[in-house]
Parts: sequence; C-alpha cells; structure tokens
Amino acid sequence: MFAKQVYVERRQTLKKKLGNGLVIIFGNNDAPTNYPGNTYRFRQDSTFLYYFGQKREGLVGIIDIDNDKEYLIGDDIDIDDIIWFGYVPSVAELGKQVGVEYSAPMAELEKIVKKAQKNAQEVMYLPPYRHDTMIQISDLLGIHPLKTRECASVKLIKAVVDMRAIKTDIEIAEIEDAMSIGYKMHTTAMKTCAPGLTEKYITGIIEGIAMSYGEKYSFQSILTMHGEIQHGYPSEAPLEAGRLMLCDAGAENMEQYCSDNTRVTPISGKFTQKQREIYSIVEACHDLVLEKAKPGLKWKDMHLDVCRMMTDRLKELGLMKGDTEEAVQQGAHAMFMPHGLGHMMGMDVHDMEGLGQNYVGFDDEVQPSTQFGLNCLRCGRRLQPGFVMTDEPGIYFIPHLIDLWKGQGLHKEFINYDAVEKYKDFGGIRLEDDILITETGNRMLGKDVIPYHIDDVENFISK
Repeated sequence: MFAKQVYVERRQTLKKKLGNGLVIIFGNNDAPTNYPGNTYRFRQDSTFLYYFGQKREGLVGIIDIDNDKEYLIGDDIDIDDIIWFGYVPSVAELGKQVGVEYSAPMAELEKIVKKAQKNAQEVMYLPPYRHDTMIQISDLLGIHPLKTRECASVKLIKAVVDMRAIKTDIEIAEIEDAMSIGYKMHTTAMKTCAPGLTEKYITGIIEGIAMSYGEKYSFQSILTMHGEIQHGYPSEAPLEAGRLMLCDAGAENMEQYCSDNTRVTPISGKFTQKQREIYSIVEACHDLVLEKAKPGLKWKDMHLDVCRMMTDRLKELGLMKGDTEEAVQQGAHAMFMPHGLGHMMGMDVHDMEGLGQNYVGFDDEVQPSTQFGLNCLRCGRRLQPGFVMTDEPGIYFIPHLIDLWKGQGLHKEFINYDAVEKYKDFGGIRLEDDILITETGNRMLGKDVIPYHIDDVENFISK
C-alpha cells in the first residue's frame, strides 16, 4: 500500500473532476471455484485499489462529493473467521489507514444510497464485470442486472480513465518492479526451452516464479509452439526440434502493478534462415516504435506505420505485392497481423479495459475501426507523458485464415498466396515490451532487457 496521502489526494482530484454527486466504488468479493469454501485467489478491483488501497474482500468505497464525506463500507470479521484466517483490522481501522473518516457495515450501504437519491444526488458507479456486483447494484438501484453495465456513469468512467492513464513516479517504480519479475520469468523460459519438455512444464516453472516474487502472474500465460494462435495456452505437447516457442507472460507485483512481455525462442537453439527472415521483420517493427513513439503521436498512426514497414518487408520476401499504402488502407496486411500494436498497461495488464475500451483507448478525435485487424487495436488516441504502452508487433501464418482468404480471392492483388502456402506450418512470431511515454519520447521499462535481437537470443540460450 502507498502512503495514506496518496489515496487522499487521488480522491480529492476525483472530486474536483466530478464536481458533485455520490460515487460508489465496489471492491471485489471472494469467488468460489467448485464449492463456496474453495475460492479463487483473491484479487481486489483495480479502481478500488487506486482510490481506497485496501485488499480485503467485501468492501465498498463511497465518496459523497456534495456533503464532503467518504465512507468505507463493509462488515467486520467475526471470531470464526479469525480462527481460520487470523486477525484482520476493523473496517474503521482500514479506512483510517487510507484517510477515510467514516465507516459503516454493509447493511448501511442501501440507506446511504437511498438518502442520496431522496436528496436528488447523482449516484455514479463504474461498469461491473462480476455478476455478484451486478446483482448488488441491481438491488441498490433497481436496475436489471444485465443492464448495470450500460447504466454506469460515463462521467465517472472518463474521470477515472483520465487519472489512471497517467502513471506517477511511484506507479512507474511498481511497474519496473513487476518488470524485474517478468525478466526472471522470460529468461528462465528461454534457458529451459528444449526438445522434449512440454509447454505445460515450462509454463508451470515461470508462473511459479511470478508467485514466488510477486502476487501472481498478470494473466494466464501463453506458451506454445503454435505462435499463430493469438492466445495459445500451454498444452501437454512436447516441444519439437526445429520449431519456435512463443512465450507471452507477465507478473503482477505485490502492489498489483503488471508486466507483459513476449519472446520467441528457437527450440533447437538456432533460428533457421526462414525463421530469421520473419523474425527480423518483427524485430524492425518493434524497434520502429522505440524510435518514433512520443507525446502527441496518435497510437493509431504508430500502428499503421508499423503495418507499412511490415508490408514493405513482406514484399521483399515475395509474400506481399502491390502498392504498400493501398494494401494497408484496405487491410491486406492484417492476414499476417490481425491484432493491434499494443495496449495501455498498469494495474490491469490491459489497463482499465473493464471500464470500456472506447473510453480508455479512444476519444472524440480517434474512434475504433470496424476493419478486420484494425478493429482489434485497443488504443488509438494521442499519446501523453505518463502513458505506459505495450509495443507488440507480430507476424502469423494462420492456416485457416489463409485458406479462407485464398478461397474468397480476398486481397489477391496484395498477397502472393502461392508463396504464403509454403509458410502454413511456420507458426507465428511476436515481440513485446512495455514502454513509458516521456516528455520527449519513450523509454523501455525494466532495468534489464530480455534478449530479443536474433544473435543475442541465440547467444543467451547457448550459455
């Protein structure tokens, strides 16, 4: 937890942005796996953490702007809980730790909300993503549970996004800490990678590292020989000589800040010439972002610059053809990269995505696209100092997509399908790092860089 004043100042800033109303910020509850007493590892809601700091389950934060009051709502634990889990401070004590003066049991929440409604206060909450919270909101406000997301306060969403998008120095330090754990995870995966070991085995090792040094891993690890599958979760398949292992994984540190990196390792220890050629394109696109990303640049434009470079280089290999600008405008390149260049990152590995991607990554100037590939760009807005972005270009040869487009004759003026046929067993390559947008440009986060240049990768895994 940060110092008390951090949370006090965050709530004060939120009040100034909103001006009036009653803000309800729901914490998370325990979630059962297969019976009530066997729960998933608890993870507090990120926005609740941002403003109220406490990690205990069953809490709700109230900010009454009109009456200048703040509450931490929740029930104190009883002796039965203490026997099993140990002593936990009272809700009042938890509130004082983060500068909240008032506290009340959960039964008082409805009374506070009803009083606000009676006094014609605007009651604001954020979009819920857990069904128990949807039901709680439904009971409080008389909204059908399935309507609770669309009835969330847009004004509150935008205020929270404005604040959380700009990472302060103390937040950057926490992300750097998560990066140090991520470095251990990825370098271990690269060193461990060898024919015969299973995807699942290596994943277990690196997720154990995340649990040992931090709170947990920041998302379900992607580790696979089938790099063409965007979310290729590990299987029991043994690694095969001559193929590539793609590892997309990250850590969440003790303050719930995340890392997110992707590396590709040749299972035999050396890249083939074919693999080198494709890898070098992704490597160049990755480094183009490090060269160009800066405040004021639209992330959508950065994405399209990467797509142009990728198209040019694929043309050199004979996999694409025709006018580069026209190919990119029509989305022909998306057969090879059907996702966006990157996303914001912070306490959520896809930062604030639960608040609605249109509010997080887009604005009145830049709106989401419906074009295949570009529709998966999670952020398009202008970069600002303090943004943390992932830089993750990739090239994929997806057999079913290739067959579909070829059968439809789609973009045949830009794609050399006869040449692409020879790559259908290739897999995919993605390189991903996390960058901080600075006042003048950007810098890669992490004290130590996970090797990603071709020769560096081969030299690292050979030692």
